[in-house]
Amino acid sequence: MSESIEATLTAPDQYRQAEEAAQLVLARSPLHPRAAIVLGSGLGSFADELHASVSIPYAGIPHFPLSTAVGHAGRLAVGTTSGIPVAVMQGRFHLYEGYSARQVAFPVRVLARMGVKALVLTNAAGSINPAYRRGALVAIRDHINLQGQNPLLGPNDERFGPRFPDMADCYHPQFRTFMLAEAERLGAGAHEGVYAAVLGPSYETPAEIRCLRTMGADLVGMSTVAEVIAARHMGLDVLAISCVTNMAAGLSVEKISHDEVLETGERVRGKLLSLLRSVLPRIDRYLDSRLG
Repeated sequence: MSESIEATLTAPDQYRQAEEAAQLVLARSPLHPRAAIVLGSGLGSFADELHASVSIPYAGIPHFPLSTAVGHAGRLAVGTTSGIPVAVMQGRFHLYEGYSARQVAFPVRVLARMGVKALVLTNAAGSINPAYRRGALVAIRDHINLQGQNPLLGPNDERFGPRFPDMADCYHPQFRTFMLAEAERLGAGAHEGVYAAVLGPSYETPAEIRCLRTMGADLVGMSTVAEVIAARHMGLDVLAISCVTNMAAGLSVEKISHDEVLETGERVRGKLLSLLRSVLPRIDRYLDSRLG
């Protein structure tokens, strides 16, 4: 048996680990959020505006990985926005940091064990579709997983979900409708598109971008998909919003840099924060109607 397969088959009990981490977070805050937000590169300031918040460094949460990506603060905050209790991850984990897909998805398991029912993911993405310019917000309607990994590899734990979860509606249609309607009301000019997830950390070549465009991708990035798969495995409803921080290779004469990603994230921060504030009450009302 190869070392990688043996390691997967003998992996620790992730359900128990997720339960331990969830209980620690819940013990630190009186709130019990039903919605959670994962903030991508340069987008973490939303958590700073929460009311009655408790912020826990990832290093203080049992079994959590540590975020090493620039622009990711590495904290989990629990607080309220517009009177709605939410859990907010300031930064995420990536395969390019050396983590496995199971480790990348672990925080989603923790959020679900905390009682979260809806997950809002944000990310920074390169635009393959020339209609999406820098600063545009895009609701992901589908994805193409080119990362070569899946967080559900190995023995399935039925306490999380079924062996073969359906991925036909990864991105909740009603949540996308909420997001697009609120973006139009705010004049934010949002779009819908297909997100291609690649391994990174190097940016793509022009030939790779042409290939991705042929496959039907509108956006490209290095995150999100493992989290979405784990969320849907556990029955969480998902909304994912990409912030276009750069044009993909071959679509612009400018060189791509992470500084550009962070600068654009900072520039559109206000627009994204306004959109999140508007969308979350609609998601909360939806959960009320569904859960009672």
